[in-house]
Amino acid sequence: MKTTKNAIITCLVFINMVAFSQSKPDKIDVLIIDGFSNHDWKQTTLVVTSILEKTGLFNVSVSTAPSQPEDTTWDTWNPAFENYAVVIQNTNNIDMKNTKWPKRVEERLESYVTSGGGLYVLHSANNAFPHWEAYNEMIGLGWRSPAEGVALQVTDNGEIKEIPIGEGKGTYHGPRNDEVIHILTNHPINYGFPKAWQTPDMELYKYARGPAKNLTVLSYATETKTTINWPVEWVVAYGKGRVYNSSMGHLWRGETYPVSYRCIGFQTTLIRATEWLATGKTTYKVPEDFPTENEIKLVAVD
Repeated sequence: MKTTKNAIITCLVFINMVAFSQSKPDKIDVLIIDGFSNHDWKQTTLVVTSILEKTGLFNVSVSTAPSQPEDTTWDTWNPAFENYAVVIQNTNNIDMKNTKWPKRVEERLESYVTSGGGLYVLHSANNAFPHWEAYNEMIGLGWRSPAEGVALQVTDNGEIKEIPIGEGKGTYHGPRNDEVIHILTNHPINYGFPKAWQTPDMELYKYARGPAKNLTVLSYATETKTTINWPVEWVVAYGKGRVYNSSMGHLWRGETYPVSYRCIGFQTTLIRATEWLATGKTTYKVPEDFPTENEIKLVAVD
């Protein structure tokens, strides 16, 4: 009788262990690509890694590219994108045009996204690689000249206005400001957000340009001087894959965990965008202290 009782207890323990393991989903594997930028790419990688991993939803790895075109380690740099659900692109060659990914790595990323991978284009990463046609299509809009693509504005009626190639200015931004982010398109990333919320010290890109194919603008902010509404976040469908692109996420050299990254709205967006890129949905809850249209909310510094 005792043996039977012990067997039943063992069986119940095993069932509970199985149930627990099944109720706890696997973490999402994320790869950050860094190595060169006019921004502080090292700290950006560290802060993004911390924000994501603290949720318990992600495992973050890093692949650091060589920073000089003549570096011989380019020959062996070949990140295995296919081993990850999401790739966060954190390189930018705007001030070092000759520093480019090898063609084989470009093609590997193209194949990865086309086959269903998720790509997060982090802030100035959309300044990078104007020579790379597929990258321009993946990011939708980036820091480009008037000859390199259309630009988009959002009308006060919430409609998208396209500025043709060659008309208007190239991409630029003014001084950083506290900006009100207006939700334009309901999406799993912003589900449960207020229709407008404020984020601090942000660069609002004007005349971001590109092919803008299969692109959906998620949010916009209004330039104070001109009252023109410019896209802040957008997503692109590329093959079977998903791409998220945003001008949020500025971290300049000499800054330490700036308020733009401490913003609860930005952190929530970063987490949810990464989750959506991997799964097509979001489970991370909107914090109770999420910012409002009139009030910025920051994560406390220890």
